[in-house]
Amino acid sequence: MDLDGDMKLAEDFLSHVVGRTLEQRKEELKVLERDTAKLEKVQPPFPRITYAEAIDILQKNGHPEAKVGDDFGGDEETVISSQFDRPVIVHRYPMSLKAFYFKRATDNAELALNMDVLAPEGYGEIIGGGQREDDYQTLVRSIEHHKLPMSAFEWYLDLRRYGSFPHAGFGLGIERTVAWICGLQHVRETIPFPRMLNRLSP
Repeated sequence: MDLDGDMKLAEDFLSHVVGRTLEQRKEELKVLERDTAKLEKVQPPFPRITYAEAIDILQKNGHPEAKVGDDFGGDEETVISSQFDRPVIVHRYPMSLKAFYFKRATDNAELALNMDVLAPEGYGEIIGGGQREDDYQTLVRSIEHHKLPMSAFEWYLDLRRYGSFPHAGFGLGIERTVAWICGLQHVRETIPFPRMLNRLSP
């Protein structure tokens, strides 16, 4: 699977989760006073914008200092996602912001084949992922470039040493996703045992 397939899978997966929640848990969402009309708009395809387009959105919406090379925090993600009525996929961040194992774009080696899914209504990133480097020698050079200990990644290199294929994936932040779907004020409301000032364990 390549980056395009990864983005398609992410939007289909998220749309399915929201759809099933609306279908099976509408009464519970009413108890939480969640505006389900906003969730009903969560249908594919999701808008897809490049990192460069996201920087442009920031510059035009109260963040004129935003520039290529900046990473996005909660404030920036809120501004970007507020331009859309459903989750938005931001892809092709600068490679300098991403881990060594991301595959580089063939048309611009400075860009990573990665993507983040930002939830609307100020909930920020709920999915992060992308395409992984599948070439052994390229991966070795990337580890060396980042001055990482080669011995710590021998097991990872073994996955490429004997041949690999293009592949991609993503991770979903369960607590953030639940907070967004339920319209909760803070992610700690979705965690069974949140770390608080007066509790470190369990």
